[in-house]
Parts: sequence; structure tokens; C-alpha cells
Amino acid sequence: MTPEDLKYTVEHEWLRTPGDQPGSLRVGITDYAQDALGDIVYVSLPEVGTALTAGSACGELESTKSVSDIYAPVSGEVVARNEALDATPELVNTDPYGAGWLFEIVPNDAAEADQLLDAASYQAQLDG
Repeated sequence: MTPEDLKYTVEHEWLRTPGDQPGSLRVGITDYAQDALGDIVYVSLPEVGTALTAGSACGELESTKSVSDIYAPVSGEVVARNEALDATPELVNTDPYGAGWLFEIVPNDAAEADQLLDAASYQAQLDG
């Protein structure tokens, strides 16, 4: 199932508006991505205050199968990270659209998120 209220990247990140911080967007990976990765055992996230560029690698997800990069869906500054993943990285597997979120970013340009895929376009890419 692809939630309708999110924006998506071709690299399987999702973006939820708003995040918990003022002006922020919450970022995670899709159910498709967590399923493809397998059991996630370690998560490396960008530090709060880090400036990210859209499309650049900014962290890693390590699973029992492989290590996969996390890409910044928009350019901006990291304002929060999901510290719960340090102790329980499997939250990315069990609740990828909820408790398994990765970080929050305040975008340099809010319109940048509008360039991402909507749910139907993301699903079409998966089915493609």
C-alpha cells in the first residue's frame, strides 16, 4: 500500500508534510524499500544541523542482506533525527510510515517537494 498523503523519490524515500518541527518535512523509506532490504540491523542518520543537497547520500541502512544509502529528497537542514532507531532499527521494517521515520529536514525551497512523485506516480514506477 502506498499512502496517498506522501511525496516519493525514485530512490524509495517518502516525504511527509509537515514534520514535528516548524517548517520541516519528515523523511523515511517506503514499505517497498524496507521489504527489499530485509531485516534492518543498523541505521546511520545525518546529524542535526547538517546541510543536505537533494539527491545526495546522507545516511545508510544496514540489513542482513546489504548496506543501502539514504538519499536526501530535498535540499535543506536536518532539524531532527529518529533517535529510537539507534536501539531499535527494526522499526524501519515494522512501521516504515510511522515510528520507523528517519529524519526531518527544513527545505531551502518548499516548492522543491512539489517536484517529487505523488503516490500514483510512485506506484506506477514500481509496477513499471
